[in-house]
Amino acid sequence: MGEHATKTVTVKIEGRVQGVFYRAWTEQNARELGLNGSVRNSLDGSVEAVFSGLESNVEEMLERCLTGPPDAMVSAVIVLHEGGSVLPGFRVLPTG
Repeated sequence: MGEHATKTVTVKIEGRVQGVFYRAWTEQNARELGLNGSVRNSLDGSVEAVFSGLESNVEEMLERCLTGPPDAMVSAVIVLHEGGSVLPGFRVLPTG
């Protein structure tokens, strides 16, 4: 596993992360880093996201998620699952 290895993670982002443009911010940052995946609001108030791409870029995205957009207050970024496959591109999904 080098920096060119591909990594896919599903994460849960907790804190004040809904109603603060977190999903749009996530989409923008993921696209900047060339990641595939998705992001959506969860019914419990958290945000769930899937990031897939170069391992170094996925790690960078997780670092960025700890800060989030200006109005967010992130308390935790929890990796729920590693692996799996995602469709090309990054999309914002309906709340689920």
